[in-house]
Amino acid sequence: MTDLPRPCRFVVSACLAGLHCRYDGRTNHKPEVAELVASGLAVPVCPEELGGLPTPRDPSERRGDAVVSCTGRDVSAEFAAGAEAALYIAEEYGCSAAILKARSPSCGCGRIYDGTFSRTLIPGNGLFADLLLKKGFEVFTEETWPGLSPEERAAAPRPEALSAPCAPGASASSGASPHLSHQPEPPCGR
Repeated sequence: MTDLPRPCRFVVSACLAGLHCRYDGRTNHKPEVAELVASGLAVPVCPEELGGLPTPRDPSERRGDAVVSCTGRDVSAEFAAGAEAALYIAEEYGCSAAILKARSPSCGCGRIYDGTFSRTLIPGNGLFADLLLKKGFEVFTEETWPGLSPEERAAAPRPEALSAPCAPGASASSGASPHLSHQPEPPCGR
């Protein structure tokens, strides 16, 4: 990631950029987000991996101020540490906005799952989204981001201008778990 220009406009959920860091080892690939990373306008992060959680991992949801896995394990400390590490990266790259995975216990913004693993949505934010909002970032999800304005698109660096752009398949963090080539069954029956 060190070859990305600074400042980067966006910090983005790595799974949206095509990295296999989702809880089940898959991605939530959104081509427009991957294009932002490839063009040098965005830096990808996975707060869960940055917090030390493996991929794949048990799905987790916020339950009040805590984050709990579907097996009942409290993973609040890992989610909090990952949010802080992801914020550090966003600030190091000069980001001022975020495009994050909707409904995630880390990245959801506006609506998240209620902690019962029943797919019930409630008003709220993931830990990383909360932290970014408190720091004054503009936060979108892949569902609310309006896209680049014509001015932003014209000012975007071109991929060929970057010596080694981050691209889907690159690691979201040093020490992140290897990306999976197979698609494991979702844990906890999800």
